[in-house]
Amino acid sequence: MTELVFATNNRHKLEEIQHLLGDKIHLLSLTDIGCFDDIPENQPTLEGNAAEKSFYIYRKFGKNCFADDTGLEIEALGGEPGVYSARYAGEEKSPEANMAKVLEKMAKIKNRKARFRTVISLVIDGREVQFEGIVEGKILTERRGTDGFGYDPIFLPDGFDRSFAEMTIHEKNQISHRGRAVARLVDYLKKLE
Repeated sequence: MTELVFATNNRHKLEEIQHLLGDKIHLLSLTDIGCFDDIPENQPTLEGNAAEKSFYIYRKFGKNCFADDTGLEIEALGGEPGVYSARYAGEEKSPEANMAKVLEKMAKIKNRKARFRTVISLVIDGREVQFEGIVEGKILTERRGTDGFGYDPIFLPDGFDRSFAEMTIHEKNQISHRGRAVARLVDYLKKLE
């Protein structure tokens, strides 16, 4: 296998993973394969959404592929927002509105335990393998920091005194859920060479 599609158009994500893979496997974006579809994400779990995306590409374009899905899971809210993290406050997918909703729901709650979880679905020749990355932490009482995206300003990873949004991208990638899932994917792919 020399080519692999990453079901994203995020150049930064693509370059980051390509760097980790080295030159044995060439990563392609959705644009590279001519996919401009609104890929469905209709499953009730992160695992289901990641699989739905990777199988969609595999079946429609006949290319080996991987896709990811990520969610913030808050213990006191029964795992919310979870699979609905991007659209927690509505279909417009506003990070500001999503954070405001979490902070409002958590206002009087003492248990602030939360975790970010990423699931990667890799489909090679019609067979799927999944990889998971988790980072434990807690929800802050207010936004801190300006870097990152999504819920980063209100998430404090365990063992740190800075939110994800107060870290450099390099610092965050060293400990992030996505970074951990990607490391497992890369290890697996390197063993296939």
